[in-house]
Amino acid sequence: MTDELLVVRAQLGSRSALEDLVTRWQRPVWLYVRRMLDSERADDVAQEAWIAVVRALPRLREPDRFAPWLFTIVRRAVLNRLRDQYADRHDLVGGPDRGAFDRPDDAVPDAVDELVDRAEMIDRLAGLPVLEREVLVLHYLEDLSVQDCAQVCGVPSGTVKSRLNRARRLLREHVEGEVS
Repeated sequence: MTDELLVVRAQLGSRSALEDLVTRWQRPVWLYVRRMLDSERADDVAQEAWIAVVRALPRLREPDRFAPWLFTIVRRAVLNRLRDQYADRHDLVGGPDRGAFDRPDDAVPDAVDELVDRAEMIDRLAGLPVLEREVLVLHYLEDLSVQDCAQVCGVPSGTVKSRLNRARRLLREHVEGEVS
């Protein structure tokens, strides 16, 4: 069953369609949140995002655009948490903590063979600025098109392309720095 059909059925009150939709998208949502935040906050933020999705689902006018709509809501939940973290650090320290968002995170639980690669990827992603990390995750890891990324981030497609270009350059510099 397609996402579009599940959305329409859920909007008409089908609990099973809503459960199927959540089941289908639960892991991609959690992985996106986990790649943007540390593991301590990922579960809470993903849950907050799902609550917002369920509440807003009846108002979704384009069921065929569910994935970008979903990631727009999830992105907003992530940004709210980052904003809150920044405000807390700013108040506690008396100024911004430039490294607060750039600490390496633990790896996403996965098969043992992939754990090391995944940990390295997350470490490298954590070293990127939030805007660049966000478009990399959405485009390459969540397989959204440039246009869908633009919709999720609320910016023009050209801005997404620029951020992707900058993110790739920063990752390349990071990798080349490790090799040297």
